[in-house]
Amino acid sequence: MNDSSWGAPQGAGYWGAPEMGAAPAGPAYDVHGAQQTRPMPIVPDVPDAGRDADDRDDRNGDAARVSGPLFRDEKPQEPMSTPLPPPTPPKKRAGRDLRAAIGVGLGLGALVAGSLFVVKAVFVGVVALAVVVGLWELTSRLKERKGINAPLVPLAVGGAAMVVAGYVREAEGAWVAMALTALAVLVWRMTEPPEGYLKDVTAGVFAVFYVPFLATFVSMMLTADDGPWRVLTFLLLTVVSDTGAYAVGWRFGTHKLAPRISPGKTREGLFGAVGFAMVAGALCMEFLIDGGSWWQGLLMGLAVAASATLGDLGESMIKRDLGIKDMGTLLPGHGGIMDRLDSLLPSAPVVWLLLVLFVGAG
Repeated sequence: MNDSSWGAPQGAGYWGAPEMGAAPAGPAYDVHGAQQTRPMPIVPDVPDAGRDADDRDDRNGDAARVSGPLFRDEKPQEPMSTPLPPPTPPKKRAGRDLRAAIGVGLGLGALVAGSLFVVKAVFVGVVALAVVVGLWELTSRLKERKGINAPLVPLAVGGAAMVVAGYVREAEGAWVAMALTALAVLVWRMTEPPEGYLKDVTAGVFAVFYVPFLATFVSMMLTADDGPWRVLTFLLLTVVSDTGAYAVGWRFGTHKLAPRISPGKTREGLFGAVGFAMVAGALCMEFLIDGGSWWQGLLMGLAVAASATLGDLGESMIKRDLGIKDMGTLLPGHGGIMDRLDSLLPSAPVVWLLLVLFVGAG
């Protein structure tokens, strides 16, 4: 606002009303100084008037803080309308179709239980089929997202053979079948151009270890006299660990466990996995395993919760590197077979080893 809008009202320091062109009288008034200096307009104080904002003189750059009421031509600020209530935070929702996930989970559980307690060989066939499908999903995603051509044929044949060898010849058979499968991958890839050979066979050998070799420990558990109950204990502990992590993390999770790898996992979920798995382990070792004790089940539950969580994070790392959410779409509400095997595979050798240490090979 420029100076022309400021009036010159009467006030202290003026002795009467000056005439046009005449300077007001005063003991400290200098005529010569008045010709070169603009008088600062004085605004009378008004009761209950607020302090105005700082203003700057546009002509000479001098700053002045003016105390007084609002300008007459300004309209008083109208009161704000009634503030709206804060928005209600959205309710937490599961990221998948929960009904489909439960239905598929029950169907898989019935298939596993039926084959496990009817004929052991049928269950071995179910494990081998899961391994082959898992290898197909893994190699397909590697090819689509990274251009890596890990040979599926020797992987599938060798992977199924490894599961059967683990059931027939236990650890010795599993190691021999794994070595032969890795060799078959190296030879099979030689039939194609050499470009990308190293990355293709490296991915193939990784797939051999990651899927079929770890799965052989399930078939090795089955060879004991109480093999079906050992396998059932292994499955229950892993599933209960995942369920506890999901339930507690979904309801109470606030602190991220590994946000760069899997943003959905929380520390509270990990505690839920440990608690649920330890309780389930104590019950299983006490009532399902011959010679087992509840305290052994507590240790086993703790170990399974750790291995299942690491397995889940490991596959999350793979999927994040590939830029995908799921390894497949075969199982509604779950994703692919590999999305269900991620926590089972690393837990299999852990349970097998602890059972051997606690109650023997059977």
